[in-house]
Amino acid sequence: MMPLMSEQPTIQTDRLILRPFTVDDAPHVQRLAGDRAVAETTLLIPHPYPDGAAEQWIGTHEAAFEKGEGVVFAITGRTDGALLGAISLDIRAAHHRAEMGYWIGRPYWNRGYATEAAAAMLDYAFNRLELNRIHAEHFSQNLASGRVMDKIGMKREGVFRRHMFRWGRFVDAVLYGILRSEYDNPPRT
Repeated sequence: MMPLMSEQPTIQTDRLILRPFTVDDAPHVQRLAGDRAVAETTLLIPHPYPDGAAEQWIGTHEAAFEKGEGVVFAITGRTDGALLGAISLDIRAAHHRAEMGYWIGRPYWNRGYATEAAAAMLDYAFNRLELNRIHAEHFSQNLASGRVMDKIGMKREGVFRRHMFRWGRFVDAVLYGILRSEYDNPPRT
């Protein structure tokens, strides 16, 4: 079973700090996530992004963490502290698994930040939360997200055809997953 922690940790990587969101992040969330190009790569980010929505979203994080249902990290630059995006785990503790989700603000695309944050999240999920499986989905047209999943060792498991209804149309979702045993013993190249 997942070990309980009293407070959400902060995770450092070479270029990033993953930390809990604060209400001070709300204007930056609204600006970055409110970009139509970012919103159209996700299922739940609204566009246009309404005033107050970021504060409301941030306000849900602590309770979800305390209940062991989820964890959300702000992805920030290690040198300047700038908010770059978000990464999360939607945890199903009874099944020892979680769904990972993430977004990166458009000014920070194509710099490897999503890959670096996702790799750190896998380490956290398997080594600190002791989960057995992490899965993630991306819209079929969002090839960059699929490349992130490939790079961190997740395996493409299938396509859910016309699985989601987003902005007036059905879209395919591509499913990726990784087991703890695969994470602990990656294939040799």
